[in-house]
Amino acid sequence: MTTRTTKLGTHGPAVFPLALGCMGLGAGSWYGVRDDAEGIATIHAALERGVNLLDTGDFYGMGKNELLVGKAIAGRRDRVLLSVKYGGQRGPDGAFLGFDASPVATKSALAYSLTRLGVDYIDIYRPARLDPRVPIEDTIGALAELVKAGYIRYISLSEVGAETIARAAAVHPLCDLQIEYGLASRGPEATIIPALRTHGMAMTAYGVLSRGLLTGSKPAGDDMRAHLPRFSGDNAVKNQPLVAALHRLAAARSVSPAQLAIAWARAKGAAQGVTVIPTIGSRTPQQIEDAIAAVAIELTAAEVAELETAVPATAVAGERYPAPMMAHLDSER
Repeated sequence: MTTRTTKLGTHGPAVFPLALGCMGLGAGSWYGVRDDAEGIATIHAALERGVNLLDTGDFYGMGKNELLVGKAIAGRRDRVLLSVKYGGQRGPDGAFLGFDASPVATKSALAYSLTRLGVDYIDIYRPARLDPRVPIEDTIGALAELVKAGYIRYISLSEVGAETIARAAAVHPLCDLQIEYGLASRGPEATIIPALRTHGMAMTAYGVLSRGLLTGSKPAGDDMRAHLPRFSGDNAVKNQPLVAALHRLAAARSVSPAQLAIAWARAKGAAQGVTVIPTIGSRTPQQIEDAIAAVAIELTAAEVAELETAVPATAVAGERYPAPMMAHLDSER
């Protein structure tokens, strides 16, 4: 078992240098039909290797993902830090109906997550997006009450901008921001990473591989990535040279493209004075092993620059989400 850990920001717990994003696991997966047994085996493999931060959301599979995670951690709670996002409103047909991070909805969502996960408290709880109808101070105030009551341990945010971070941090200490960040998604570097540094926050970075784009994944069918701009139409063709460039650099170093992209994210965060914890969507035990091996890779400043030259973010074709979703992201304002 690997026991190396780092602090999740000034105010957070000690975590393994990688986290496991559980959205792609089990019957509630957004990446096509998956097997629950395989998902549980993947979580167990991660825990055995020292990965302790598991990320899920109450709207992943309308609760199915939390139920899967709950089964996987039964009897292992002392080895797990649960990070849960909430607020996405779903209809019985699976449609997204909006977002609610009001104080009442916050407390109600937590009650159901505790039940599905089979736990007495959640370690890290965060609204998945900014609710434009609710002042962030009100949302954080409700979360602070839940901390005081012992139902959650830490408060965090997801996909918000620098101004929202500052307003939220003035109400209660925050341990991290979850946001898409990687070679192909460099937007947070302008104002968000400086805000994290100012407020002593880490980053749990998802999309480090641009949802598999950089490793050559070609989703189809009911895999939600087939509908994302970077995987669609001409954009998919235009992005192939970037994929090929990363593969060449990885081969030259005798590592996998995923390992090189993970190593870049960690090195780039350190260079900017912020701890970046790549949140990897591994869906098999073997993928977990591959990702964990990246922790041992140390890149020099010159190697980081070489990667950025070979895979410039400005050359990536397509946004990370469809236009209507991008328009609602506070982090993109």
